[in-house]
Amino acid sequence: MQRQQGFTLLELLVVLAIIGFAMAGVSLSLRDSSQTQIEREAQRLVAVLEAARAQSRTSGIALIWQPTTEGFVIRPALAPNPAQANNPIAARTEKWLAIGTQASVSAANLVVLGPEPILTAARITLSVANTNSNSAKPATSLSIGTDGLRPFQVMP
Repeated sequence: MQRQQGFTLLELLVVLAIIGFAMAGVSLSLRDSSQTQIEREAQRLVAVLEAARAQSRTSGIALIWQPTTEGFVIRPALAPNPAQANNPIAARTEKWLAIGTQASVSAANLVVLGPEPILTAARITLSVANTNSNSAKPATSLSIGTDGLRPFQVMP
Protein backbone atom coordinates (compact mmCIF):
# COMPACT_ATOMS: atom_id res chain seq x y z
CA MET A 1 0.00 0.00 0.00
CA GLN A 2 1.35 3.36 -1.05
CA ARG A 3 1.10 6.42 1.14
CA GLN A 4 -0.27 9.60 -0.45
CA GLN A 5 1.84 12.71 -0.33
CA GLY A 6 0.49 16.19 0.40
CA PHE A 7 -1.86 17.76 2.88
CA THR A 8 -5.46 16.90 3.54
CA LEU A 9 -8.16 19.51 3.15
CA LEU A 10 -8.70 19.56 6.91
CA GLU A 11 -5.02 20.31 7.57
CA LEU A 12 -5.09 23.18 5.07
CA LEU A 13 -8.25 24.64 6.64
CA VAL A 14 -6.72 24.51 10.12
CA VAL A 15 -3.58 26.32 8.93
CA LEU A 16 -5.67 28.98 7.15
CA ALA A 17 -7.80 29.49 10.28
CA ILE A 18 -4.68 29.96 12.42
CA ILE A 19 -3.25 32.46 9.95
CA GLY A 20 -6.59 34.31 9.89
CA PHE A 21 -6.74 34.59 13.67
CA ALA A 22 -3.14 35.79 13.80
CA MET A 23 -3.79 38.47 11.17
CA ALA A 24 -6.92 39.65 13.00
CA GLY A 25 -5.01 39.91 16.26
CA VAL A 26 -2.20 41.90 14.66
CA SER A 27 -4.55 44.29 12.88
CA LEU A 28 -6.53 44.95 16.07
CA SER A 29 -3.41 45.56 18.12
CA LEU A 30 -2.07 48.05 15.57
CA ARG A 31 -5.24 50.12 15.56
CA ASP A 32 -4.95 53.19 17.82
CA SER A 33 -8.43 54.03 19.05
CA SER A 34 -9.37 57.43 20.42
CA GLN A 35 -9.70 55.88 23.89
CA THR A 36 -6.11 54.63 23.72
CA GLN A 37 -4.93 58.03 22.49
CA ILE A 38 -6.65 59.91 25.30
CA GLU A 39 -5.32 57.49 27.93
CA ARG A 40 -1.78 57.96 26.59
CA GLU A 41 -2.20 61.75 26.65
CA ALA A 42 -3.56 61.64 30.21
CA GLN A 43 -0.67 59.52 31.51
CA ARG A 44 1.83 61.81 29.78
CA LEU A 45 0.18 64.93 31.21
CA VAL A 46 0.17 63.45 34.72
CA ALA A 47 3.91 62.80 34.43
CA VAL A 48 4.60 66.30 33.05
CA LEU A 49 2.55 68.00 35.78
CA GLU A 50 4.25 66.02 38.55
CA ALA A 51 7.69 66.81 37.08
CA ALA A 52 6.80 70.52 36.90
CA ARG A 53 5.48 70.38 40.46
CA ALA A 54 8.77 68.85 41.64
CA GLN A 55 10.75 71.45 39.67
CA SER A 56 8.70 74.21 41.27
CA ARG A 57 9.33 72.87 44.75
CA THR A 58 13.08 72.52 44.23
CA SER A 59 13.52 75.93 42.59
CA GLY A 60 11.07 77.84 44.79
CA ILE A 61 9.44 79.40 41.71
CA ALA A 62 5.75 78.82 41.04
CA LEU A 63 4.99 77.39 37.59
CA ILE A 64 1.82 77.76 35.55
CA TRP A 65 0.41 75.07 33.24
CA GLN A 66 -1.87 76.50 30.56
CA PRO A 67 -3.51 74.71 27.61
CA THR A 68 -3.15 76.05 24.08
CA THR A 69 -4.92 75.05 20.88
CA GLU A 70 -2.13 72.66 19.87
CA GLY A 71 -0.75 71.62 23.25
CA PHE A 72 0.22 73.32 26.48
CA VAL A 73 2.71 75.73 28.02
CA ILE A 74 4.52 75.50 31.34
CA ARG A 75 5.99 78.85 32.37
CA PRO A 76 7.13 80.63 35.52
CA ALA A 77 4.33 82.49 37.32
CA LEU A 78 6.43 85.65 37.57
CA ALA A 79 9.54 86.74 35.79
CA PRO A 80 12.52 85.58 37.84
CA ASN A 81 13.94 88.29 40.04
CA PRO A 82 17.61 89.31 39.72
CA ALA A 83 18.51 87.26 42.80
CA GLN A 84 17.44 84.11 40.97
CA ALA A 85 19.10 85.02 37.65
CA ASN A 86 21.51 82.11 37.92
CA ASN A 87 18.63 79.58 37.94
CA PRO A 88 15.92 80.90 35.61
CA ILE A 89 13.20 78.53 34.48
CA ALA A 90 12.40 78.91 30.81
CA ALA A 91 8.88 78.55 29.47
CA ARG A 92 8.27 75.19 27.82
CA THR A 93 5.76 74.57 25.04
CA GLU A 94 4.68 71.05 24.11
CA LYS A 95 2.27 69.70 21.52
CA TRP A 96 -0.32 66.98 22.04
CA LEU A 97 0.61 63.52 20.81
CA ALA A 98 -2.77 63.00 19.12
CA ILE A 99 -4.21 65.45 16.61
CA GLY A 100 -7.52 66.88 17.79
CA THR A 101 -6.73 66.74 21.52
CA GLN A 102 -8.15 69.61 23.57
CA ALA A 103 -7.86 70.44 27.27
CA SER A 104 -10.05 72.49 29.55
CA VAL A 105 -9.44 73.40 33.18
CA SER A 106 -12.25 73.41 35.73
CA ALA A 107 -11.70 76.84 37.31
CA ALA A 108 -9.51 79.28 35.42
CA ASN A 109 -7.79 78.37 32.20
CA LEU A 110 -4.56 77.54 34.05
CA VAL A 111 -3.15 75.40 36.84
CA VAL A 112 -0.68 76.91 39.32
CA LEU A 113 2.02 74.50 40.44
CA GLY A 114 3.44 76.40 43.39
CA PRO A 115 6.45 75.58 45.49
CA GLU A 116 4.19 74.90 48.47
CA PRO A 117 3.38 71.24 49.23
CA ILE A 118 -0.37 71.95 49.08
CA LEU A 119 -1.88 73.13 45.79
CA THR A 120 -5.28 74.45 44.87
CA ALA A 121 -7.51 71.56 43.77
CA ALA A 122 -7.49 71.30 39.99
CA ARG A 123 -9.24 69.19 37.37
CA ILE A 124 -8.22 69.06 33.71
CA THR A 125 -10.51 67.44 31.13
CA LEU A 126 -8.85 66.07 28.03
CA SER A 127 -10.87 65.24 24.94
CA VAL A 128 -10.03 63.86 21.52
CA ALA A 129 -12.37 64.68 18.67
CA ASN A 130 -13.16 61.88 16.25
CA THR A 131 -11.09 62.15 13.10
CA ASN A 132 -13.92 60.59 11.10
CA SER A 133 -16.51 63.33 10.63
CA ASN A 134 -19.17 60.81 9.56
CA SER A 135 -18.98 58.98 12.88
CA ALA A 136 -21.90 59.42 15.25
CA LYS A 137 -19.75 58.69 18.31
CA PRO A 138 -19.08 61.71 20.57
CA ALA A 139 -15.59 62.89 21.41
CA THR A 140 -13.77 60.75 23.95
CA SER A 141 -12.88 62.55 27.18
CA LEU A 142 -10.92 61.81 30.33
CA SER A 143 -10.19 63.89 33.44
CA ILE A 144 -7.05 64.18 35.50
CA GLY A 145 -6.72 66.13 38.67
CA THR A 146 -5.58 66.57 42.23
CA ASP A 147 -7.24 67.54 45.47
CA GLY A 148 -4.18 69.62 46.35
CA LEU A 149 -2.53 67.07 48.63
CA ARG A 150 -2.19 63.99 46.45
CA PRO A 151 -0.32 63.79 43.15
CA PHE A 152 -2.13 64.33 39.87
CA GLN A 153 -3.94 61.22 38.71
CA VAL A 154 -6.46 60.04 36.16
CA MET A 155 -9.93 60.59 37.62
CA PRO A 156 -12.91 58.29 37.11
